[in-house]
Order: sequence, then C-alpha cells, then structure tokens
Amino acid sequence: MDKIYIRDLEIYANHGVFQEEKTLGQRFLISLELFLSLREAGTTDDIMKTVHYGELCHLVEEEFKKESYDLIERATEKVAEFILLKYDLVQRVKVKIKKPWAPIGRPLQYVAVEVDRCWHTSYIGIGGNMGDKDKNVKMALEQISNSYHTKITKTSKLYETKPVGYLEQDDFLNCAIEVKTLLNPLELVRFLLSIEKELKRERVIRWGPRTVDLDVLLYDNITSSLEEIILPHPRMQERMFVLEPLSDIAPYVIHPILNKTIIQMKESLIK
Repeated sequence: MDKIYIRDLEIYANHGVFQEEKTLGQRFLISLELFLSLREAGTTDDIMKTVHYGELCHLVEEEFKKESYDLIERATEKVAEFILLKYDLVQRVKVKIKKPWAPIGRPLQYVAVEVDRCWHTSYIGIGGNMGDKDKNVKMALEQISNSYHTKITKTSKLYETKPVGYLEQDDFLNCAIEVKTLLNPLELVRFLLSIEKELKRERVIRWGPRTVDLDVLLYDNITSSLEEIILPHPRMQERMFVLEPLSDIAPYVIHPILNKTIIQMKESLIK
C-alpha cells in the first residue's frame, strides 16, 4: 500500500486534564501516515486523485482545535476518525500526537499517543417476521445508513424463508448487506443491538418471532470466541436463509475457518 507522510505538524491548542492547560494552551506535534493507492495520481499527475496534503494540514488543525479534550488519546482518535471520514481514498491512517510540554514535573522530550485506524468490511444478516416485515427491514437499513461510522456498500435481494427451530411462527423476510465500518466487532454488535431494541426486538423464545434480527456474519478475516460476538457466525454455514442472500453480494468471500467460499457452502446445502 502506498503512503503519504506528514511529520510533526505544529499546532497550539487547549487540550489537557488540568485547567491551566485548557486556559493557557500548549504546543502539540501531529504526525500522520496515510495508506492509499497513489497509482492513479502518479500516472495522471492529477491532484484530485490523491490527498492534497496542504489542505489536509489546515483541516486537521481546524479539527484539532474545534474542541478541548482532557486526553490526547481522545484528540488522537478524533483526528484519525476525521481523516477516514473526510477522504474516501484513505483506507487506513496512523496518527501520532506528541505533547512536548506535558506537565509531569520531569525533563523529557515529549509524551505521545499513536493510533492505527482503518475501514473494516463486515457482512450482516437481516431478518424479521413480525408486523410489517418489509418496513422493519427497510427501517433497519436506514438506521445503519444514517450512522456516520457504518455505511452500506452492497445489499442483497429480499427472500421469504421458512422458520428454523421454532416452527409455530410466520415466514421470515431475509437479506444480507456488506458494510464498511470504523467500529470494532464489539462496537458493531452493540450498535446493531441498539437498532434491534429501537425496532422493538424482544428475545423471548430462542429462534422465535421477532421484528428484526441483525447478525454479524463475518468481519474482515477475524475469528472471535467472545461471549458477545462469535466470528464467523457459528451457524451461518448451516442456514440457507443466510447463505442465499449472502451469495448475492459476496459469493467468493472465504469463510476464515472452513476455508470455503459462500457459494461453495450454499451449494453443499443444496446437494
């Protein structure tokens, strides 16, 4: 991956835990490492195909001084987030903020915080069988799209499917989406749970009726056994109502444990 570097951009701002830091302000040095493809800019000599680093420096300074934070950890996180949201070309960014005048009463060169952030790709299964099923699915999609941190990049067709497990309930309406997100897996699943709650999802009967169900199926190539989120989704390879819509948008994505593509898993269920 190609990179653009900016080293020790000097900004005077009012961040810090102590009131004197917020009142008097102090010197900060910001270094950026942007990961993106520079091939098109290099072959066309077109500034629109890259990140204008002069503009970037001015915008970062403006963003950095917009609010006063207690922690440089928070300020660093906000700068990284700002760059990823502002520049579509940037896939990943490292931000390092140095604080040369850190008030610790000892001689030092600086205190610094560095974060490494990027866009992640996740696949989410959506289904529901209570009330206006079509409306509930569309409302869930809207809420995801309206967030600043998670954007829908692909959407499958809608499928009407029979219930699994608990059979005494209506048919489901299912689809799958691909998203790019700044959230980590735990943050993503909690965000989706908040949407379920807002759409009146109640977990009364296992595999029972629900207004909407939002399941993280895959997240990058990550595996996880955390109680809150198991990745990949542990039963996705057994569920045609998952694999069929997912094969619409990600047929050749590989399951990181089974080492099979989505279309291969779907075909194995048909046989």
